[in-house]
Amino acid sequence: MTDPSVAKLQALVRIPTVSHRDWSRVDSSAFDLFLAELQRQFPLLHERLELTRVDTHGLLFHWTSATAPGPTQRPVVLMAHLDVVPVEEDAPWQHPPFGAEIHDGAVWGRGTLDDKGPLVAICEAVETLLGDDFVPAQDVWLSFGCNEEVSGAAAVLAVEELERRGVRPWFVVDEGGAIAAEAFPGVAAPIGVVGVTEKGVTSLELRVDGRGGHASTPARNGPTARIARAITRLDRHQMSASVPEPTVELLTRMAPHANAALRPVLARAARLRPLLTRVLVAAGPEPAAMTRTTFAVTTLAGSPALNVIASTATAGVNIRIMVGDTVASVLEHVRRTIDDDQVQVTVVEQNEPSPISPRDDAFELIESTIAEVFPDAVPAPYVMMAATDSRFFTRICPRVYRFAPFRMSKAQRESIHSYDEHLGVDAFVDGVRWYRRLIERIPR
Repeated sequence: MTDPSVAKLQALVRIPTVSHRDWSRVDSSAFDLFLAELQRQFPLLHERLELTRVDTHGLLFHWTSATAPGPTQRPVVLMAHLDVVPVEEDAPWQHPPFGAEIHDGAVWGRGTLDDKGPLVAICEAVETLLGDDFVPAQDVWLSFGCNEEVSGAAAVLAVEELERRGVRPWFVVDEGGAIAAEAFPGVAAPIGVVGVTEKGVTSLELRVDGRGGHASTPARNGPTARIARAITRLDRHQMSASVPEPTVELLTRMAPHANAALRPVLARAARLRPLLTRVLVAAGPEPAAMTRTTFAVTTLAGSPALNVIASTATAGVNIRIMVGDTVASVLEHVRRTIDDDQVQVTVVEQNEPSPISPRDDAFELIESTIAEVFPDAVPAPYVMMAATDSRFFTRICPRVYRFAPFRMSKAQRESIHSYDEHLGVDAFVDGVRWYRRLIERIPR
């Protein structure tokens, strides 16, 4: 018999809470419906916890501890977001992206992994604990953003609300890592990767203006050619690669679980950083992204017609800035590499890499809970490549960790923001159990 919490996940995945940077394209009624359904599925959560609405549809729940009245010394924040990215019309989904159908032991649909799975798992853990009349040892806050996928304001406003109340969290847990299978070539064991920092996100627009004209009389080095050359130069000349300290610790912890050839190399990761850097760069896009700032050209625009020479050509570049690099150093690299005064470089958004969170008693609580619920996994820190709402919480908390307690295959990780996103039923139930145990184990 399927755990009843799975039906709750299905009900919420079916609601298309799609974010767009253009607010006019957002269906706010879907978000209204989601909040109503969340209340219907989790009545105790809404009856017994104090709720503050944040931004348009963000939620901030406060679960008062056993030491009330007054704020506790070490409050904990659990985070997730209820919005999802759009579904491309021609993407080859095996099952409807908002159908939340169960096939092959998994719930299929947009948001199952990113990030309704964690949101529903948190809510179910809290709901069942409330049903048992459990009271946490420290205050627990649930911060659910509504526009994470477009870098919206909900998380910033949640931080401001906590600041206004004088809340300084002991630690924060948001989406990010997972119980990752096939995480590294030559390592068979799943790795429970916990993001202790995340790359900074910076987006640029490259633009070249020209005369344009009829396609029958093209001139050399027009706007499209210059944009193409700039893109090619960025692709050929990457920023320097290195292995930061969290990655060294990750590799060291994997060493006992690696094959015989790889084990001695990983065990000596701290002394073999140059070699390991080359190995990671050669191992594929996912390992390579662990070593350097990355550049992805994501949007292109030129002429409106096949027989018209573009008067303006643009390219959007999404950059994930590695720990150790800065926005300033990245911009210097971009301008030096492109080396063309005709290419205008405009910063659309900019964020520095997050500070590295300590591996102290808070981290130990997280990793020991991983070991309890997932005994076959190897808990380890890592540098998260994507951006989360939790980066804004570093303003009020030095311990921000990124971990979704679900088993994920490599194919599942690749489905995030793509097609065929799905979450195993058993994996989801284990995730609920992980959040429940984490809350139960918060010390006084």
